[in-house]
Amino acid sequence: SWSLSISPTFFLLRRGSVIFLNHFIFSMSLLWFLESFLLFSSFLASASANTDDDAAQFELFHRHAPQAYKNGTTLGPPKSQLERVKQLVHSDNARQQMISQRLMKSSSHRRKAFEFQDGNNNNYNVQPVDIPMRSAADTGAGQYFVSFRVGSPPQKFVLIADTGSDVTWMNCHYRPSPVCHHGNCPNFDAARRIFHASRSPTFKTIPCVSDLCKFDLSGSFSMDYCPTALSPCEFEYSYADGSKALGIFANETVTVGLGLHKHRKKKLHNVLIGCSQINEGTVHAFDGVMGLGYSKHSFAVRVAKEFGYMFSYCLVDHLSPSNFANYLSFGHKSKGSKLHSMQYTKLILGVINPFYAVNVAGISIGGTMLKIPSEVWDIEGNGGVIIDSGTSLTALPELAYKPVIAALDPHLKNFQKLDIDIEELNYCFNATGFKESLVPKLAFHFADGAQFVPPVKSYVIDADDGVRCLGFTSIKWPGISIIGNIMQQNHFWEFDLLGKKLGFAPSSCTMLKSKV
Repeated sequence: SWSLSISPTFFLLRRGSVIFLNHFIFSMSLLWFLESFLLFSSFLASASANTDDDAAQFELFHRHAPQAYKNGTTLGPPKSQLERVKQLVHSDNARQQMISQRLMKSSSHRRKAFEFQDGNNNNYNVQPVDIPMRSAADTGAGQYFVSFRVGSPPQKFVLIADTGSDVTWMNCHYRPSPVCHHGNCPNFDAARRIFHASRSPTFKTIPCVSDLCKFDLSGSFSMDYCPTALSPCEFEYSYADGSKALGIFANETVTVGLGLHKHRKKKLHNVLIGCSQINEGTVHAFDGVMGLGYSKHSFAVRVAKEFGYMFSYCLVDHLSPSNFANYLSFGHKSKGSKLHSMQYTKLILGVINPFYAVNVAGISIGGTMLKIPSEVWDIEGNGGVIIDSGTSLTALPELAYKPVIAALDPHLKNFQKLDIDIEELNYCFNATGFKESLVPKLAFHFADGAQFVPPVKSYVIDADDGVRCLGFTSIKWPGISIIGNIMQQNHFWEFDLLGKKLGFAPSSCTMLKSKV
């Protein structure tokens, strides 16, 4: 089980490294037909994956679920609801620093880096890979987690799933340890889940002299250190709070479950992973991170290429019971599983990698459009909006934040305002007698006509017993607006990377936990 990461208190600032389960290579051709029927084998790969029993799945689980605490792999549950919110805000602050750092890194950050090419214009009908999701809001990272099996035989880990990260790595033990030349040696305690590379014959390091290391992975924070031709490609991934992960890149075999409630498995070979041998700071509390951002070597992009260039997820309520689950899916959903109320809007890819941007035209409250300057939404200028599973609360520049708060205030004027110990949440109130029906509907209006209308509980959030807060944070202008994962909850989200569309629809996102 692993969860959709509300990115932790740590966020990439410098030469970090994320690996990216390079290719979920979904090859289903039969060996004895390989020479004679090379083209036909591609057809078999798609055709043989048309049933639910052949869908690979990963379960996303709630941060309060037992899997999150097993072997001490989290920072522990918060002592109270107020502490939970404090942790989320603290994590968001660090994440916003990371996002700002990446956008400021160069003047060319809003330039398309790459796009998918499908010369055959195929209409993919590949059965989806499904990954169940549960909320993970209690460690201060606000993440969702997923169960991940890697190696031969498979070793199981719990990774943070993060749409704002293009790096995938896990705690790892590899001998000889090349990172010890930095004066540090692996420092995992015995209780941690560690991937033992020596126990897996399919673990193959990436040579540091290879073009893959020197060029392709340079954007994934590979390092220049290369003492010998056969030395593995090293990476260093640093986060905003000073945490870091150091290790090596390798290809490995990943095992996925087939069918939503089945016990069948499928092996995916030559997947690029990060073997993190040194973890410092708060990042040490997790098994690792799964990069679902948009870049050439991210897990999401590599897997999506094998399953119709599409992935989707549905986030359960971050306060939901731990036995509720849903799935991160790779591939097209069948017509029967599609939601009837699906809307679609343009997905802006490759402009501010690795983030998924959308073209927002405005925000309305109670059916009235707010007076927000158009430059706030201009992705080609100093504004724009991204969909980010790694941020908990929705962040708006002051030019948008103030009108939103001002429009909601008259409907809450009968409730006593409270000054709670969370600096970034400026509007909190005594919720005695509060009913969600008192609050008008808020809607994000997209430029192509689609409207995202979240439930009231996603923007008037529980902060403590008897306390509610408006779930928005203010960021400096100029800046990127972020639709966080609490705002996204109870909706199904579909990312069509080839068609460059974002689909969404209301959903309870509840599925009882399955064993995968």
